[in-house]
Amino acid sequence: MIGMGLKDGLLSESLAHDRRVAEAKRLVLEAMAEHQSRLVGVKPADERLKASYEQAIQKFNRLRGGALYYPYLGSGFGKGALVELADGSVKYDFITGIGVHCWGHGHPEMVAAALEAALSGTIMQGNLQQDVRSAALVQTLVEAAQEGGSRLEHCVLTTSGAMANENALKILMQKRWPASRVLAFEGCFAGRTLALSQITDKPGYRVGLPTTVAVDYVPFFDAQRPGESTQRALAALRRHVERYPGAHAAMCFELVQGEGGYHVGDRAFFVALMEELRTRRVPIMIDEVQTFGRTTRLFAFQHFGLGPYVDVVTIGKLSQVCATLFTDEMTPQPGLISQTFTGGTAGIQAARVIVEGLLRRGYFGPQGKIAQLHGHFAGRLQAIGERHPGVLSGPFGLGAMVAFTPFDGTPETAKRVAQALFEAGVIGFTAGAHPARVRFLIPVGAVTTEDIDAVCAIVEKTLVEMKGQGGPSGWC
Repeated sequence: MIGMGLKDGLLSESLAHDRRVAEAKRLVLEAMAEHQSRLVGVKPADERLKASYEQAIQKFNRLRGGALYYPYLGSGFGKGALVELADGSVKYDFITGIGVHCWGHGHPEMVAAALEAALSGTIMQGNLQQDVRSAALVQTLVEAAQEGGSRLEHCVLTTSGAMANENALKILMQKRWPASRVLAFEGCFAGRTLALSQITDKPGYRVGLPTTVAVDYVPFFDAQRPGESTQRALAALRRHVERYPGAHAAMCFELVQGEGGYHVGDRAFFVALMEELRTRRVPIMIDEVQTFGRTTRLFAFQHFGLGPYVDVVTIGKLSQVCATLFTDEMTPQPGLISQTFTGGTAGIQAARVIVEGLLRRGYFGPQGKIAQLHGHFAGRLQAIGERHPGVLSGPFGLGAMVAFTPFDGTPETAKRVAQALFEAGVIGFTAGAHPARVRFLIPVGAVTTEDIDAVCAIVEKTLVEMKGQGGPSGWC
């Protein structure tokens, strides 16, 4: 590993191995485990804290200039899939900050990583100050990405998934200059920056914003009509590239549409489009900000067997620190993607623990932990639908990404169900529009099948109660 040969005689190493530091770490983890033993399941809010909590929520809403999606203010404490809120309530966190806390809450490895990072002289790392942790993480990501035949040789860290995608766009547009158009899938989500809001297929996110990038959309894969949807997508792709010859800097691929509703793509579909793009000399970018680490392989492009086609890949969320990986041919000119901050040392250390844990502990493969957790969760949701016809359809998704369509599948219904689940003790989120779904991003590094069973019992009880109220028609 990069940096391992540099350690002899370093003061940082003598500090890390100081017996007082080791003892302090042991005591912190021991104290945390002792207090976590009191978290055993969902718990309602403490009546004594309700009024002050509501006041804190309202004040925060005013300060931030808009209401929170949920009345959620965490206390800073949790255990695995359980999280404590500042009103004393305890809930199952099955959205994990939209996929960030894949090791759950209060995981001893994450706490240890943060403690180790706190001893570092560099709190925020960036263009002028990166330490051996960054170098080691980059090496791990590149080596893992090359498994399966990709030509990815380089990796630049950054502070957010949106910035990883921005860096990818800049790399591609510089390489393809003067090409400035982008191809993307209908229903895609790329981010909310000035450029990415143009790619994200939600017009509401672009209201009042200037047009910065011209985007041409291609229909996504339809599992009900695989051959027909492939031909339809190919036809749309050809229309765009023939209408604007040589004008496309890249096509951005989401292999599983996250915000779009957990629609899962298909290898034959992707290969058909990528072969066409290759003949047209249009580079291929894969947005894995949500899918990274959640399928049967570390990268979703590996799950679908797309390694040889990839030019640029972005990752985020689960990885704590985000990144843009690219082939040697895509190497940008100096200064194009330089950043003051590429991530905090605690996040970089946590990323190393997470990525190496996923790679070494049996999470991947057809029978890996992620596939087994998905099968258990999907089976329980399917059983709910069979026991109570009409309350849900599905489940949908892949790996650690699981969703169902509630009742009539309107956005209003999905939001109402998500809010009801929050009140009942399960935190999920919505996705898609026609239909809209309730989605989960399970904390694969901490969740148990018992947690999943408890969550599904709450989901079933909540949906049955809402059906008893007359379903969507009875809520009006």
